[in-house]
Amino acid sequence: MAVGDVTQAQTDGQPAGPAVSATAPLDTRERRQLDVIRRFGTVGALLLAAGSLGAGAAPVNNPVWGLPVFGLFSRMTTVSLAIAFAGVFMIVLAWLGLGRLSLPGRARMVSLPQMARTLVMWTAPLVLTVPMFSKDVYSYLAQSEIAARGLDPYTVGPADALGYDDVLTKNVPTMWRETPSPYGPLFLVIGRGITWLTGDHVVMGVAFHRLLALLGFAMIVWALPRLARRFGINPVSALWLGAGNPLVLFHLVVGVHNEALAIGLMLVGIELGLRKMPRVGPGGPYPPRQPGELLWYGIGAVVITLGAVVKIPAALALGFLGVMIARRWGGRWKHLFVTAAALLVIFLGVVALTSLGSGLGFGWASTLNTANMIKSWMAPMTALGFGAGGLGIILGLGNHIDAAITVSRMVGTLLGPLLAAKLLLDSFRWRLRPMIGLGAAMAAVLVLGATVQPWYLLWAAIPLASAAGNTRFRTAATAISAAFAVALPPTGNTFDGRTYQLPYAYLAAAIVVAVALFVVRRHIPTRPRRKAPAPVETPA
Repeated sequence: MAVGDVTQAQTDGQPAGPAVSATAPLDTRERRQLDVIRRFGTVGALLLAAGSLGAGAAPVNNPVWGLPVFGLFSRMTTVSLAIAFAGVFMIVLAWLGLGRLSLPGRARMVSLPQMARTLVMWTAPLVLTVPMFSKDVYSYLAQSEIAARGLDPYTVGPADALGYDDVLTKNVPTMWRETPSPYGPLFLVIGRGITWLTGDHVVMGVAFHRLLALLGFAMIVWALPRLARRFGINPVSALWLGAGNPLVLFHLVVGVHNEALAIGLMLVGIELGLRKMPRVGPGGPYPPRQPGELLWYGIGAVVITLGAVVKIPAALALGFLGVMIARRWGGRWKHLFVTAAALLVIFLGVVALTSLGSGLGFGWASTLNTANMIKSWMAPMTALGFGAGGLGIILGLGNHIDAAITVSRMVGTLLGPLLAAKLLLDSFRWRLRPMIGLGAAMAAVLVLGATVQPWYLLWAAIPLASAAGNTRFRTAATAISAAFAVALPPTGNTFDGRTYQLPYAYLAAAIVVAVALFVVRRHIPTRPRRKAPAPVETPA
């Protein structure tokens, strides 16, 4: 975090930040640029939707296979992959171009309605895609069916509960067919309702889960600009970096991940919890209790906890909401302890009601580390274990890769929560904004965890987008988001035995996108130049 952010946090510690400076609307030339950017991204979304017919994570019994015209895509996998990659590149480039018109501090920038319309244009075609980048949605369907049959999804996996020949089990990736569910009871209750509506119809089940993801996406879009205004951040810039992020579009909308619902509930809970909170600084004054203030704190805590009983990382937001409440009452340790106790009671109460009311019990607490089965190079601690084990082999010490990974993961499991606790303490001491602390704490816990997936980064990036106005953070977040967005193939497969498809698909997509860029080259917005300082006159 930059020094400027620290200084601002010390004088603006509570959620209601300074007013965002007004900007003028785009001029005629910039509106034309925005139109081209919108269409460029929309064409990319349409290409991604078309490519998904042959390159997406389609179900085993692919209903598209026998359809005229549409079935051709599934017979030309390399071509479909190239089309999908072209769509990915175009969306990312359109997002970067839109960022040029959404830079904080511009004299003229995109308005909030213009940004919202752009998101609608880019999202609409993606709603119709075959699931891409992951096959997790098929696990959702199978685990929901297990719950619908009255079995315990926290003790049995799809293969044992449904059988290997079941249509839902067949679509679950092999490594997850015998593992229990790692998701909270609220998500499985909703999934059980979807199963009641769709049965074992895979396409309809996916469609309803996508509607659920879109509901979470809508929550993110609703909460982000409101939180940004509280912290003195331009809401357009926050919406661009948070909701318009290609990782959000690809992995929450297209990939149908339940992070959409969990993150959406977390942000909405924070916004509701801050609704009646007055602004105070480190030295006060601390105004008397406002009408309805305690009620909104409770409502916010309940909504955040509902996000946690979808996916547990959302629970971390309760700690930083508690810090903001404790600082509002006076910022002393007694205020922190009283607030923590009250929030803990709410958390345990909501968890107990959802766990027992769902009939699923508390078994989900023992399956939260199911994803640790994956040994992903994207997880720094796992990569460190691979490196240490490989070095041992080179030095002739034997193959101890598994042991090295275990040790490095153990270190990360301890280090992540310690860093989160340090950030929580710094937020309480007015050294940084709590939302910045929340984003950084999420990054510490998840990045230092045993497994890291591209969509995990959204737990950190979206909260940070609402409160971090630092240019260096925006630049780093933009680069990381763009890199991860284009690095992961859209099929959700490993390409074992057919890696030759990737370079051909990448090359073909690059050629198509280069031609498209050449066509629109006159309408690509440039980064605004900083005004040169006026010369200082010196006496003769």
